[in-house]
Amino acid sequence: PGEEAREVEITRRGVLGDRVYALVDLFSGKVASAKHPRKWSRQLECRATFTEPPQSGQPLPPVEITLPDGMIVTSDQSSIHQALTEALGYDVALLSSAPGLASYEKYWLEVEGMPYQNVVTEEPLLQGPAGETFFDGASIHLLTTAALRQLQTHYPAGQFDARRFRPNIVIDLAADAQEAIEADWVDQTLAIGDEVQLAVIAPTVRCVMTTLPQGDLPGDPEILRTVGRHARFPFGSYGALPCVGVYAEVVS
Repeated sequence: PGEEAREVEITRRGVLGDRVYALVDLFSGKVASAKHPRKWSRQLECRATFTEPPQSGQPLPPVEITLPDGMIVTSDQSSIHQALTEALGYDVALLSSAPGLASYEKYWLEVEGMPYQNVVTEEPLLQGPAGETFFDGASIHLLTTAALRQLQTHYPAGQFDARRFRPNIVIDLAADAQEAIEADWVDQTLAIGDEVQLAVIAPTVRCVMTTLPQGDLPGDPEILRTVGRHARFPFGSYGALPCVGVYAEVVS
């Protein structure tokens, strides 16, 4: 599940330590993703943390994983794959590098504006600077608090918590800012401080992940349906798709 970090290091790959491990289904060869919730939603009942902070240019430290039953395992244990297999009910392996031509399965909820309805499709993972990655859209995802407030006005009973949308960076706009402005940043470069520059490449098309229970957030399909009704943006040949936030790549 999404978690808050007060400080991060931005590398050319994205946030240091972000999406550096993933589970792979040993039967299909696909990366296990909760975007296919009927199969992989139990992943969101797990918690993972590095045993020590990752350092740029150094080998990744192991991760400590708390399973749904409270059992704790680490990625350097010989029994890690068996423990995860038993916890999730599928034969899986934990990897720290993506296999070639990696893909995952994605369930499309019935939502206004989506190109598919109530089907599962196979989607590719990204090619990064050093080859395959575990990113499915871009290495950086940006979101403003104004976008969340705007959606909240359309569905007051919903919990439009940033964790549902899993951004790398939340930009906290003034409390009276009620309108999403991220789409205006596409094809622009954003500077964060004196060193980080991000090239905004596209609006972020939302998916079923925003509706799933995670942490203390309840499951709620109306979250995504509200996006479909009130936050659609032009997206190439697909027309206007449900979007919140934007994707970016690291320039420096």
